[in-house]
Amino acid sequence: MITVDRILISSLLLFSLPAAHADPGQKILAQGGANPAAMACQGCHGPDGLGLAAAGFPRLAGLPTGYLSKQLRDFRDGTRRNPIMEPLAKALGDDEIAAVSQTLAAMPAPVAPGSRRQQMASDPTEQLALYGDWSRQIPGCVQCHGPGGVGVGEHFPPLARQPATYLVAQLNAWRDGSRHNDPNQLMVGVAKAMTDDEVKAIAEYFAAGQEARP
Repeated sequence: MITVDRILISSLLLFSLPAAHADPGQKILAQGGANPAAMACQGCHGPDGLGLAAAGFPRLAGLPTGYLSKQLRDFRDGTRRNPIMEPLAKALGDDEIAAVSQTLAAMPAPVAPGSRRQQMASDPTEQLALYGDWSRQIPGCVQCHGPGGVGVGEHFPPLARQPATYLVAQLNAWRDGSRHNDPNQLMVGVAKAMTDDEVKAIAEYFAAGQEARP
């Protein structure tokens, strides 16, 4: 004979199955890690991982798994500094970092900006973005970060459509030493060679996306 208690137990088990088999990376994104200090990623970066431009929180969706996991480990060991991300990363285990990095990397990213062929730059900012200024040992941004700043591999993340405030903050972090996790220390030299006006202009250039420019 089927009792009410057995029906209730069966129902509870049935509804608990999706949670038990949920993607651990998605769980960290939406709910946070096992340690309460590892807050849900979507609180700052959005449920779609596309970030929050107004607050300067970057897009994570579609970035390479290796890049994402390295940044979390760097926040954890202090080679990249941020008052929000450091305690969060310290509360994540290696398995959690791997899981959430894979989940974010698999999420849809914005359509890449048009990869225009190299052409005559229309202004000094575009000149710096496309060709750099070798008299100051500044390579063109797209020479490492790809056409339109779409990113290349695990070491050169996308610049296109990241919030301008975020890009400015990162360039300034390279300049003041609070970020020093570039394997070749390339960005330290590049950022220090740029002026304040150039930092702002380059950030706005890539935040807008090249195809939005005349």
